[in-house]
Amino acid sequence: MTISLAEFLSQLVSSPVLAITVALTLGVVLVNGWTDAPNAIATCVSTKAISPKAAILMAAVFNFLGVLVMTMVNASVAATIYKMVDFGGNSGDALVALCAALFAIVTWATAAWWFGIPTSESHALIAGISGAAIALHGGLGGINGSEWVKVVYGLGMSTVLGFGLGWITVKTVERICRNMDRRKTQTFFKGSQIAGGAAMAFMHGAQDGQKFMGVFMLGIFLVNGQADVNNFQIPIWLMVLCSAVMALGTSIGGYRIIKAVGMDMVKLEKYQGFSADLAGAGCLLLSSVTGIPVSTTHTKTVAIMGVGAARRISSVNWGVVKEMVLTWVLTFPECGLIGFLMAKLFMWLF
Repeated sequence: MTISLAEFLSQLVSSPVLAITVALTLGVVLVNGWTDAPNAIATCVSTKAISPKAAILMAAVFNFLGVLVMTMVNASVAATIYKMVDFGGNSGDALVALCAALFAIVTWATAAWWFGIPTSESHALIAGISGAAIALHGGLGGINGSEWVKVVYGLGMSTVLGFGLGWITVKTVERICRNMDRRKTQTFFKGSQIAGGAAMAFMHGAQDGQKFMGVFMLGIFLVNGQADVNNFQIPIWLMVLCSAVMALGTSIGGYRIIKAVGMDMVKLEKYQGFSADLAGAGCLLLSSVTGIPVSTTHTKTVAIMGVGAARRISSVNWGVVKEMVLTWVLTFPECGLIGFLMAKLFMWLF
C-alpha cells in the first residue's frame, strides 16, 4: 500500500490533524540532520582534511543521496521501524500517541544538542514510539518483541563490529604504509578521508532516513483510520521530501557535535580518521542491508574509539566516552518515559 503525492497534498490541505503530524515528523527529521549527521563528518573536519562549511555541504548532499538510493534498493529498515510497535485499535488515540512521541523526541534531541552531547535520534525514536505504544495499550502488548529484538542486535553489532573494524582497519593501514614516506601519504589520506566522510554521510541517510519514513507512513495511515496496514511501499516523493529536510538540518550545522566526537574524544591523524570512516560506513552498510536499525552516532563513535585504542588505550579520552555512554544508556528509559507521559497527557487533552 502507498499514497501518491496528489493524494497526500489533498489530504494535507483538508486535514489539520495530518498537517500537525507531518510537521512533527519533519521536525524530527530536521533535528536528526542537525544533530546526528555531523557525526559523519566529525573526523574529516577535526583533521582539517576539509573545512567545516564544505563538510556540512558535502554531508547534506550525501545524506540526500543515501536516503534516496538505499530506500529504492532496500527499504527493510523502514519496515522494521514501522512494525516495531502496535498503534492499532482506535486510530484517533493512536495518532495522538504518535504525535506525543514525536514531540518527546524533538525535545530530547534539542536538549542534547544544546549541551553538545552526540545522542542518538535513532534510539530516541525507538524509545519514544515504544513509550507511546505502551501508554496507548496500557502495557507491553503494544510492543512487537520479534522486531524490537533487532534493536538489541543492532546495539551489539554497532558496538562490537564498529570498534573491531576501527581497530583492524587502522592496523591494516599502518602495516601497508609502514615503509612509506608519511609526507607523501598525507595528500592521499586527505582525499581518502573526504571520500570516507561522504560515505559516512551517505550511510547516515540510508539508515536514519528509512527510520523516519517508516514513522511518516504510519502517521499517514493513522490519519486515514488505517491502523492495521502491514505492508506498504515508500513513494519516491516521500524519499525526496525526507532527504531534503534532513539535508536542510545538516546545512544548519552542528559544530558542537563535531567538536565532541572528532576533537574531544580522540586526537586523530588523517589516516586514522579515514580508518574510522571506512569502518563506520562498512558497519552501517551491513546493518542496512540486513534490516537491522542501528545508531549512526553510536557506530561512528565506537569506530573512532577502536581507532584510538589501536594506538594505545590512553589515546582515548575516556571521560568524554563515559559522558557519551551515559547519554546512550539514559536515552532508552528517559525518552521512553517522556514518550509515555506525553502520550498520556496528549490523549487526556485531546
